[in-house]
Amino acid sequence: MQAALDVFSADGYRGATVDRIAERAGMSKTNLLYYYPSKEEIYRSAIEQTVEAWLDPFDAIDPDGDPIEELRRYITVKLKMSDENPEASRLFANEVQRGAPLVGEFLSTRLKALVDEKVTVIRTWIDQGRLAPVDPYHLIFTIWATTQHYADFEVQVQAILGKQAKKPGFSDQVAHAVLSILLNGIRPR
Repeated sequence: MQAALDVFSADGYRGATVDRIAERAGMSKTNLLYYYPSKEEIYRSAIEQTVEAWLDPFDAIDPDGDPIEELRRYITVKLKMSDENPEASRLFANEVQRGAPLVGEFLSTRLKALVDEKVTVIRTWIDQGRLAPVDPYHLIFTIWATTQHYADFEVQVQAILGKQAKKPGFSDQVAHAVLSILLNGIRPR
């Protein structure tokens, strides 16, 4: 599936071909089509695997845990996922920018239900004085935006930061900055 992620994230759905995906995967087109009967099925599978992987750490936010530590863990995992597999992040971003033709139903059903569940958790933490009063939906959107930015806009980041963005430890610097900004913004006052 990594080959599909690479090709779809680089070329988009329209530009990607089954031939190129098969070549990237090191297999014949016939073998690839045996497992996935169409380009749409390959694409759908790549998107679904990406979304499922992203939902696990979000779902793992524990309502009984310390809010700052729960969100620190989630943000750290999301940053690591985007850093280790930027193609998946770009693939999802491209799908949403296209109007989410293949994942629209998922977004409005399963994802919405999970977000609503976590919004309730965050509101409870706020009501208990364990987090600063912020809109939970916008907090979640901000976490998603910041944790995916360095993957989705890698070219922009590299153009601005130059060689610094390629140095060892850059991911740690990003994590430190993002965690400091987000977590200090939601600590109880």
